[in-house]
Amino acid sequence: MKFRVDEIASVIKQEIAQYRGDLDVAKIGRVLEVGDGIARIYGLSQAMAGEMLEFENGIAGQVFNLEENAIGAVIMGDHLAIKEGDAVRCTGQLLSVPVGEALIGRVVNPLGQPLDKRGVIESPYRRAIESPAPGIAERQPVDQPLQTGIKAIDSMIPIGRGQRELIIGDRKTGKTAIGIDTIINQKETGVICVYVAIGQKESTIAGVVEALREYGAMDYTIVVASGSADPAPLQYIAPYAGCAMAEYFMYEQGKHTLCVYDDLSKQAVAYRQLSLLLRRPPGREAYPGDIFYLHSRLLERATKLANRYLIVPRSAPAETRSGVNGKSYLGPPGRREAERDLEIMPQRDLEIRVDPLSGGSLTALPVIETLEGEVSAYIPTNVISITDGQIYLDPDLFFAGVRPAINVGISVSRVGGKAQIKAMKKVAGTLRLDLAAYRDLEAFAQLGTELDSATQRQLDRGKIMVELLKEGQYHPYHVVDQVISIFAGTQGLLDDMPISRIAEFEEQLLLYIRDEHPELRNELIEASDLEDSLAGRLREIIGSFKKSFLAR
Repeated sequence: MKFRVDEIASVIKQEIAQYRGDLDVAKIGRVLEVGDGIARIYGLSQAMAGEMLEFENGIAGQVFNLEENAIGAVIMGDHLAIKEGDAVRCTGQLLSVPVGEALIGRVVNPLGQPLDKRGVIESPYRRAIESPAPGIAERQPVDQPLQTGIKAIDSMIPIGRGQRELIIGDRKTGKTAIGIDTIINQKETGVICVYVAIGQKESTIAGVVEALREYGAMDYTIVVASGSADPAPLQYIAPYAGCAMAEYFMYEQGKHTLCVYDDLSKQAVAYRQLSLLLRRPPGREAYPGDIFYLHSRLLERATKLANRYLIVPRSAPAETRSGVNGKSYLGPPGRREAERDLEIMPQRDLEIRVDPLSGGSLTALPVIETLEGEVSAYIPTNVISITDGQIYLDPDLFFAGVRPAINVGISVSRVGGKAQIKAMKKVAGTLRLDLAAYRDLEAFAQLGTELDSATQRQLDRGKIMVELLKEGQYHPYHVVDQVISIFAGTQGLLDDMPISRIAEFEEQLLLYIRDEHPELRNELIEASDLEDSLAGRLREIIGSFKKSFLAR
């Protein structure tokens, strides 16, 4: 067989003409040492703080320390699968997680990977786990209630959408129960919930997921689980990942969201472990100096976003997101500017509307565990100073059978009555002060001193209200039912009721009003206020029902 030289030459020339040199440029480093969830890497001098790394076996990492001759990285997976000398590649990206509708109803780890064996999560959206908190101009005051369904909280320590309310107390005092009941109570409210479990037993997390599923709450909830057996880096990033998942719905869909971080004490311990392993200087209680920033940069992302205003034609559909002048106006100053612009526009069939995807909120319920009720310890005081109030759960009340075991004396909501409907504000105005005074009187009465009749009446009313505010787990109350119950107690309608029958009376009363007087209940729901005429009718109904109840 003969070769034709001219053919070979033409083929070579053609191949040379079509050649395109694509260089695969990558920054590669080598592992110097590895252990306990961290690695020191040489050769990645261009790496950014917080950048994602990829080890040669596919495990992800994150740049944590930038040192003179090496970098310190945390390993988001099994560190035992990484050896000295392994190659590490920079990705040029910050750590991000999948977000979007595909995650609702799923149990995922802090990297967004499924843990519920229900298949791969396919979402086109991703969001960096760390993002800047909105500035002052981008926020609006918290004035919309987020009902927890727990009478003691909604009446005395109300939580608003966009608030950060700390749940604090010793272990096994009902902190998780408050978070779970609040999530269950968001059914049919349109609030998207994210429950972040940090450093808990796998069996505990499974129990929470099962409870949420049983009460239909998984239809609008994402569970981010980082158990006690997971590496410290995963426990450290878990709250940020959960926050990013909630932020997607707030920023991109204008929805209201709720994040329960259970609990941030364990996140702080995981962060301390990583910091000490990477030789960061320890401070008080061996925590690194930036431990305050760890929690503040997370909790400051909770907010109620300001409304954006648009100038649109009156005939424009409700979902319109662009104004006729291509501008959007932020907050109350923006509204005034939009009004001025509208006046000088030649078109007359225009109006100012709120952007349908603005005004969302992210409410944060961080949980902190105390030791022996030590509220003034380092981490508790840090988080108290960041949040807009705290719900303190007292172990003495818990073991005395008062559940939820809320100590109203040192629990507070810095939003207060602004996050309550008018009806609740009217019936529960002085309830918190009255209960705090009752606790003091109760301690005084134990000394055996003789009490005058007014003090005795106050003590008896206090006992009734404590009994009325008791509530079983997974049994949140509609806010109107709470108003009816508290109205009966604060108006003295239960003063002659035996303490042992109060729980039964309340249950029967609410059923009676729901079945026999639905028009009154619907009127209360619609008005969200308790006018004098409505209060008079409610008093008569409760009085007549009480007579028949006591006669049984």
